[in-house]
Formats: sequence, C-alpha cells, structure tokens
Amino acid sequence: MKVSIITATYNSEKTIEDCLKSVLNQNYNNIEYIIIDGASTDDTLSIIEKAKLKHENIISVSEADKGIYDALNKGIEKATGDVVGFLHSDDFFASNETINHIVEAFKSNKVDGVYGDLHYINSTNSDKIVRNWKSQPFSEKLLKQGWMPAHPTLFLKKSVYLKHGLFNLNFKIAADYDLMLRIFKDASLRFNYLPEVITKMRVGGASNRSLKNIWLKTREDYMAVKGNKMGSPVLVICSKNLSKIPQLFKK
Repeated sequence: MKVSIITATYNSEKTIEDCLKSVLNQNYNNIEYIIIDGASTDDTLSIIEKAKLKHENIISVSEADKGIYDALNKGIEKATGDVVGFLHSDDFFASNETINHIVEAFKSNKVDGVYGDLHYINSTNSDKIVRNWKSQPFSEKLLKQGWMPAHPTLFLKKSVYLKHGLFNLNFKIAADYDLMLRIFKDASLRFNYLPEVITKMRVGGASNRSLKNIWLKTREDYMAVKGNKMGSPVLVICSKNLSKIPQLFKK
C-alpha cells in the first residue's frame, strides 16, 4: 500500500526540518512525500532541496497559491498513493512507527479512512502538551453533536477524494471541516479509529490566531454545517466548541 503524505509550506524555515525528518524517518518504506510550497522567500526551499538530494521519494513544487487549502488540493491531485494524509509544516508524527500503524489499520479493518489522536504542543517546547485531542470510534450521530476527527490525523484512500472532491476554496479556515462533513456523512464509507497519538501539532494555527479569525472560523463552521444539512447549525457549533474544553485538562 503506497502512502502519499502532503505538506504545504510557506516561509517555514523554523520548523520544516523537523517535519521532513518526521516523514523521512518513518519505518514504512512505501511513502511518496509531496511538498507544495507557496513561493517561500526564506530558507525553506534550500532545506527542502538538501533533503531531496538524499531522498528520491520527495516531490516538491514552489509557486504562488491561494492559501493552504489550494496547496493541499494541488498535493492531492499530484498524489499517486493508495492512501493520502497530511503533515503540516509546523507538525511532526508522534513516532517512527506511525505510518506503519496506519497502514496496518487500513489492511486489518478494510476501511476507507483511518484517524487517531492529536497532541497540541507548546511552540518552543515539544514535550509540553497544551491540549490532548482524544478521539473516538465513529458513528453518524456524532456529526450532529459537533464531533469531528482531528483533521491532521486523518488518512483517506485516494478514491474518497475522487468521489467527494477537494477542499472548497470559498472557505478560508474551515474547508477541512466542510470536507470532513461531506465525507463522513457518506454511509457507504467505513472508518477506523486508531487509539494512539498520530500527530504532534504546534499551537498557533490560523483558526485561533486572533479574535477576528475565531469569529471567521465560527461563521465558516456555521456555513459548513448548514450547507451539509447536519441539523441546527447553532446547536452543532455550540456542541463542537464545548467539546474542546475537556481536551485542555486531559494531558
């Protein structure tokens, strides 16, 4: 089973090396690593080029884009793997066995998607857990309760994207939520929860950088719920936001 891992970068010189090592040190060999850069002006590209000299499984493109979701869409279109997953440039996998475990979950359970747990970590101290996003086995009723898997931990068969399409660029912050609603409400697809930390994610993402972005995220979440006909948008969004509170205390 070939796994395509996609990373979108833009002026990511401070963290891209850790991200690269996280992928390249995986003990699973059949990995295609696709890096979509948004025309960085710092040392991001030189770090990537140095890695490419040692690892032939890296594919990289650098050009102006319309933001992270546009970059991820480009990566999905280039992906030739059976399974597609993402690793953002600030993040890294929890262990060198992560992809091995994900592939085994696909094979053992004969599913269309696998997801797991996520640790938000301090931006300067990767050992300090800020928020522990522990997921759970999927059932459709959870969607109307505001539940979603942690998107950075979600790996899907390429065929799922061929069926349901890419990220909707009309969303600036919540395109991942919109896409997951489209995919998870498809009763013909099967998903497996892998009860382990898949990804460690540095705090400071676009959705919670400012009050303006928090408002935009809430507004777009509302639009995603309404557009996907998942029940009362207000109740779903309230439940979604309230569900994050316990994650701050489960370290």
